[in-house]
Amino acid sequence: MQGWIYWIPTEHKIEYLNALLDVGFHTLDFGSFVSPKAIPQMRDTSEVLQALKSSSTKLLAIVANLRGAQEAVQHERIQYLGYPFSVSPTFQQRNTSSTQEESKAQIETIQKMCADAGKELVVYLSMGFGNPYGDAYSRDVLLHWADAFASMGIKILSLADTVGVAPPDDISFALHTLIPQYPQVQFGVHLHSAPHSWQPKLTAAFDAGCTRFDTALMGIGGCPMAADELVGNMDTQWLLQALVQKEMNAGIDTTALEKCKAIAQKIFVPHGMDA
Repeated sequence: MQGWIYWIPTEHKIEYLNALLDVGFHTLDFGSFVSPKAIPQMRDTSEVLQALKSSSTKLLAIVANLRGAQEAVQHERIQYLGYPFSVSPTFQQRNTSSTQEESKAQIETIQKMCADAGKELVVYLSMGFGNPYGDAYSRDVLLHWADAFASMGIKILSLADTVGVAPPDDISFALHTLIPQYPQVQFGVHLHSAPHSWQPKLTAAFDAGCTRFDTALMGIGGCPMAADELVGNMDTQWLLQALVQKEMNAGIDTTALEKCKAIAQKIFVPHGMDA
């Protein structure tokens, strides 16, 4: 929702998120405690949270600085805080108005806040497979930052293809390298992809042993602080299709999922998004 240019009424957010809580997902990224000037769509996150029903699905909130983290850890319902750390210095400044070193220091503080509050910090390594700014990038850049945060004690790292440029070989290399090297860390992928290029990326992550996948129903998404407002996230239904092909049971309530899709079409499609 954060990149959607039209205001989504609070009651529609609540209806959609409550429906998603019935599907059986492990975690729901439900909102962001970020500046309302930077991301106006997320200014009602606290109000939305208060209206979400109980569910076995865990809740994750995105934060981009200490102020947002301080607000998020006050909410008992939230189990995970997610922090976007970019391996691109330019994007780190654009996304969080801080340098990489400043952001790393914030992560150290936020991790302690999470530990004190009984919550878990998820660090996203955004622009993890390249960037549109001309910043130096190589596979070693991603491995360097993954090592830095694994050494800091971060237990969940999500490798993010923020602008949808990751070659499947790079996804495979990163996961094949990192998963055995840091068995104490759960590595996930946060992939953005067009409809013609998703399958090789997803296959590369599966074959490397990845078990944590961030997706969005209908593939809606994209980062408003990057140059890809409508380069969507990995479509949830693409992931479920892949699981069926691998004869894996995702534990998903398909009836509840269809209800969610109907709500998503009501919220997003009227403004020009093709289902």
